[in-house]
Amino acid sequence: MSAYRDAGLGLLGDPMRRAIFETLARHPSSVGELAEQLPISRPAVSQHLKALKDGGLVVAHAEGTRRIYRLNPQGVAALRSWLDGVWEHALADFHKFAEQTVADERAGTHHSTEHEEQP
Repeated sequence: MSAYRDAGLGLLGDPMRRAIFETLARHPSSVGELAEQLPISRPAVSQHLKALKDGGLVVAHAEGTRRIYRLNPQGVAALRSWLDGVWEHALADFHKFAEQTVADERAGTHHSTEHEEQP
């Protein structure tokens, strides 16, 4: 999973790779179909696809003379699993922070009530 996380996050940091990834999430496509939808050349699309494929996020299969690219379910699942773990830790930390803030506010309210009661 670490390999997908490291490669996946770095690969998806590039705006064109992210656009290709998002396009393939909607519909498997050939290099030519992707180039028609994006403001880059076919060779540039091919380079980005190679990087995504090497990173485990995309797979290809032959259909006649064309290669059709689609997302690799295993690579995307590994990346998602890692992101879910990060999200769970972030939510747990936020929950702890919120509980501590409430506890601090209650303690602060309690102290101000004591000051009001004393002459």
